[in-house]
Amino acid sequence: MQRRLNRENSSLGELKKLAEAAGYTVVAKLEQTRTPDSRYQIGAGKVEELAALVKETGAEKILFDNSLKTVQSYNLAKATRIEVIDRFQLILEIFTKRATTTEAQLQIQLATQRYELAHAKEKVRLTKMKEQPGFMGLGAYEADVYQDAVKRQISTIQKKLEKIREKRLLHRERRTELGFTAISLAGYTSAGKSSLFNALTEETVRVGRTLFTTLSTTTRLVEFAKRKFLLTDTVGFIDRLPLTLMNAFHSTLEETIFSDLIILILDISENTETIEKKNNICLETIDRIGAAGIPIITALNKIDLLNETEIKQKLEMLKEKTKNPILTSALRHTNLELLQQEILKKLENYVQASFSIPMTNQTMPFMSWVRERANVQKVNFTNNSVQVVFEATYSFAEHVRKRVEELGGKFEANHAAKQG
Repeated sequence: MQRRLNRENSSLGELKKLAEAAGYTVVAKLEQTRTPDSRYQIGAGKVEELAALVKETGAEKILFDNSLKTVQSYNLAKATRIEVIDRFQLILEIFTKRATTTEAQLQIQLATQRYELAHAKEKVRLTKMKEQPGFMGLGAYEADVYQDAVKRQISTIQKKLEKIREKRLLHRERRTELGFTAISLAGYTSAGKSSLFNALTEETVRVGRTLFTTLSTTTRLVEFAKRKFLLTDTVGFIDRLPLTLMNAFHSTLEETIFSDLIILILDISENTETIEKKNNICLETIDRIGAAGIPIITALNKIDLLNETEIKQKLEMLKEKTKNPILTSALRHTNLELLQQEILKKLENYVQASFSIPMTNQTMPFMSWVRERANVQKVNFTNNSVQVVFEATYSFAEHVRKRVEELGGKFEANHAAKQG
């Protein structure tokens, strides 16, 4: 069910996809063009039509694309005799079903409890009047008692998440010490992020056609052009993702904030208007989480679903509206080398450096450490020392410099490394 204004486009198609992702079978849909009604969100006449449709189809739940006030959900449930939920609650249901890690589960619990806190007082008041579907079990509570219970739950969840966040911070600091450059895959849900992640890492993470397949981050070490990168698959963006969920998933989205590069994936097989809209939503989301200054490459994915003429036409229309577009097919592994070359061009913080250190019992372990984390180009052993030329990120080169000086050697940063 959706209520919209004349100037607004219908979003029932996306609501249907969300419903299917949550495990529902859609038996009917209804739409009304009008300003919002304070009692029901839709008009009273439309409520009667909705109630009749429920009876006719045997529907068990009503899903609203609009945000519903507590009193609107209550009144609709009273009129139709079945539970009514809005888009936010539907997304929460999907997240609850899909969450596999402790962190993702806690983040969803936090979002749920914050939503509950915002509606607790009104929910308790209405339940005391007469229980409706979706308002069960609150009649015995006083509003302030229930609110306090929810606040305690929020506090407990936040403490658990803080511990996980501290652990994540330590991991991130450790990665910086190791000199790894971080790349995040971002994009609208179902654009093919996990498929591209699999193609670049040659691994298999869960891939599906339904929305929100990935709800937690997966990070793997990848290597090309003799350079190592940390590649992270993140949660998908979606239009009107509620701020409560953005806040709840802050630590997951943090992986995007602390990246050196973002690969933004869009589904080029969709119509141009949809692609442009989703591109704007993704860029707005990236801005909202504080990652706007990070370089972006746009992977226009799923070219295997189009013919050559369609690909050329869409690229021509999108090339000025997307950031550094590259045509790809994660499924067919098309243009992955081209994408890798573009990644190297964007990550121009590699430096070439050289050092010499005296031969001691610490030299070979140190050499192994450098080889594992940098592109060692030349090694020259003499009777009492070793000279090395290597390429690495500036931050890792600085770690090498400090260690070389501790070992009594000499270090020299030559120039920026040439990009492939």
